[in-house]
Amino acid sequence: MAKMKALVCRECGKEYPTKAIHVCEMCFGPLEVKYNYAEVKQIISRKKIEEGPRSMWRYADLLPVEGTNYLGPHAGMTPLVRAKNLGAYLGIDELYIKNDTVNHPTLSFKDRVVAVALTRARELGFETVACASTGNLANSVAAHAAAAGMRCYVFIPGDLEAAKVLGNLIYKPNVVEVEGNYDDVNRLCSEIAAEHGWAFVNINVRPYYAEGSKTLAFETVEQLGWRTPDQVVIPMASGSLLTKIWKGLHEMKAVGLINDVRTKINGAQAEGCSPISTAFKAGRDFFKPVKPKTIAKSLAIGNPADGYYALKATAESQGSMDMVTDDEVVESIKLLAQTEGIFAETAGGVTVGVLQKLVKNGTIKKGDVTVAYVTGNGLKTQEAVVDAVGRPFRIQPSLVAFEKTFKVGKNGGGDA
Repeated sequence: MAKMKALVCRECGKEYPTKAIHVCEMCFGPLEVKYNYAEVKQIISRKKIEEGPRSMWRYADLLPVEGTNYLGPHAGMTPLVRAKNLGAYLGIDELYIKNDTVNHPTLSFKDRVVAVALTRARELGFETVACASTGNLANSVAAHAAAAGMRCYVFIPGDLEAAKVLGNLIYKPNVVEVEGNYDDVNRLCSEIAAEHGWAFVNINVRPYYAEGSKTLAFETVEQLGWRTPDQVVIPMASGSLLTKIWKGLHEMKAVGLINDVRTKINGAQAEGCSPISTAFKAGRDFFKPVKPKTIAKSLAIGNPADGYYALKATAESQGSMDMVTDDEVVESIKLLAQTEGIFAETAGGVTVGVLQKLVKNGTIKKGDVTVAYVTGNGLKTQEAVVDAVGRPFRIQPSLVAFEKTFKVGKNGGGDA
């Protein structure tokens, strides 16, 4: 029996074959992968995982692929950094940063989801891949498609950060800038996907694509010595990452890798695009779409596809949600860099900013084992902080000029 049972509607439960479909024909609900956990439990173990490849593919038994010819063979297994300095600053005894700023090959967590999506797309016979993206996804799809020799189209908003645009063009896909925001891009891509036989990773291949996010949960638990954290803080765009981390934790219990799940799931958004967090704080189980206006462009999805499910997962876990201003995003990027040496993009600033708020308001306690997910590299969003970090000291090439500038004496020390 195959480990994938079917694609199942998250609303009505109707099952479909494991093909390139993503919407239920009965109720139009989203589809997700349903596994045969009893079979997986017979073949998976901590020992097998620990002896597996040093990548996310060590968890292949819980991923929606049939073969072993994986794309993105080096994605995942990023560091779980014990953030002692930031933890001391915030007043948390055991704080960790799950650092996907160094993920392979394009320095964001999207390398996980794309590795799964393109592996499955190739298994299903697709030769052309595409995506709608706020930046990181497009970079990853372009890179993976280049390595796989697949034709590629990436569709992005017209106001994307320069480094992310370059991060597409270098791989020579067909880069299409759309005049509008991400939601406009996504609507166009849905029309194109319906007309052309392409694998759109976050449309018709979305059920498989989204499963790659679970590997963040799997790695966190393994890197913590096979225990679940008390609290996690997760940035939200579509809300999919949050829901899949929650799903991944419960899958580990279902197949016997852990005994229980005691994790509270906390979501983070920027104020300029916070439909999910706003709904949570208002006590609603539904969100109202918004028009994004924030420097955190990788999270700027005003009509999040998984917003409802993110609210549900947070409520089930007894977690929380909050949002931060653009100024707080910038200050949080600087704080993480200056305490832990990790340069995060704006989404990381959102995560750290909300982490600070949750500690301050008592949601996260001093003794809670806490993991903050930092999902992309700051080199991609330099525009966000360039005016907030100052300028280099400029001096003449002489010892006198150096010592005068920094007031350095014979015994060292001194500051400008």
